[in-house]
Amino acid sequence: MAKVTRGFFGRRRSAAEERLPPGQYDVGNDWPVLTAEVTPRLDTTSWTFSVEGQVARPMTWTWDEIHALPASTYSGDIHCVTTWSKLGISFGGVAVDTLLDATDPLPTATHVLAFSHTGYATNLPLADVTGGKAWVAYRYDGQPLAPEHGGPARLLVPHL
Repeated sequence: MAKVTRGFFGRRRSAAEERLPPGQYDVGNDWPVLTAEVTPRLDTTSWTFSVEGQVARPMTWTWDEIHALPASTYSGDIHCVTTWSKLGISFGGVAVDTLLDATDPLPTATHVLAFSHTGYATNLPLADVTGGKAWVAYRYDGQPLAPEHGGPARLLVPHL
């Protein structure tokens, strides 16, 4: 039988390191802020969230109305495309499933187009935002979501 040099298999990884995808690093208690524009400060008295387009019932919710919907929580890890990861976090808000259930997407709908107050937009297949995979998050670790992290509310799709 061939002998293997001790250490050939590398060092043991910690439990936290096991949760990191290749090339990612754990930011610990930090949460990097990466932005190319001024952080907007939105007044929740005029804030709204809409679902429209290929739905049977287009709807718009105010800040108070979206908070009146059944709350949902994501607890887990997030991994940013810029290579940082934040482990063991918790976001609160409303599941995208709840919003889509209220508006009844048409059978022809295949994607969502999400856009922000500042004009940022992204499109995502419905399969990536349904089935408990996405939230409109307005809390982070039990506190209101800070503007520098997308507050007062942001789309959260942790698996992407």
